[in-house]
Amino acid sequence: MTGRINVKNLILRFGFIPALLMVLFMGAGCGKNTATSDKTIKVYYVNASETGIISQDYELTSSMDDSDAAITELISVLKEMPDRMQYEAPISGGIELIGYSLHDKLLTLNFNPNYLELGRTIEILDRAAIVRTFTQLDSIEYVSFQIEGTPITDHYGNVIGNMSADTFIYNAGNEINTYEKVELKLFFASSDGTKLVPVYRSVVYNSNISMEKLAVEQVISGPNTDIAFPTLSKDAKVKSINVKDGVCYIDFDSAFLYQPNSVSAEVAIYSVVNTLTELPNINKVVFSVNGESAFTYMDYLINGSYERNLDLID
Repeated sequence: MTGRINVKNLILRFGFIPALLMVLFMGAGCGKNTATSDKTIKVYYVNASETGIISQDYELTSSMDDSDAAITELISVLKEMPDRMQYEAPISGGIELIGYSLHDKLLTLNFNPNYLELGRTIEILDRAAIVRTFTQLDSIEYVSFQIEGTPITDHYGNVIGNMSADTFIYNAGNEINTYEKVELKLFFASSDGTKLVPVYRSVVYNSNISMEKLAVEQVISGPNTDIAFPTLSKDAKVKSINVKDGVCYIDFDSAFLYQPNSVSAEVAIYSVVNTLTELPNINKVVFSVNGESAFTYMDYLINGSYERNLDLID
């Protein structure tokens, strides 16, 4: 494959994956990106050293209300390699986008088989650049990737599923931070809301964020797949979280008590407990809401510590 040969790719060929990625993210915050003007958005690229992504302001010539025109225009921009090679277009080299579809705010991108030739590090950086670019459009909340109609998978063979801007977490600012890529095992609800379904997710995150907070926020964000369903309100916020002697103490705001999903209280609680106890330093979980450690959640009295519950796993 041409256009992507450098020292990092040679390292990847021999099976060594760096544990840390030094990633430069410029001028954006967590959550859905916002345009700096009605038609100005940030287009993301991979930096020349293939260690991070950067953004460039871009003025759309298409109307924001014309989704197909805006998507087509952004695809062309994401294919353009700069003259001075200060960054790399994420859809370049031998990668070709052979089609796309947009339905219910989900943009599905279908690539040719050359996508499989990307090293793991450059692949996730390309994916981060593409997802964060497209999710700035009001008509797009999630992006999924396919290869000739088949959903892409991680290196464990698990389907990655739909990705939002929050899939790629980082802090605002122009500073260089340390980023890591981690595989999380998260638990969500079965279709009838009575069992837990494990979902594996690859996340690139700022190393300043604790692993336990990252895991809980990923549960709050939802499964992004058709095989599992959300367990917690998306409005819930983690006020504080810390680990001591193998016990994770997590304090939510009052939005945690609102349950918009058709799940049992036990499934919702243990989606958090089982997710956190997958982390090697956590054996038990203690809940609180606004500092109160004893409270009623749906019809379930929450008090004391909770250990992993394998009986609920489907």
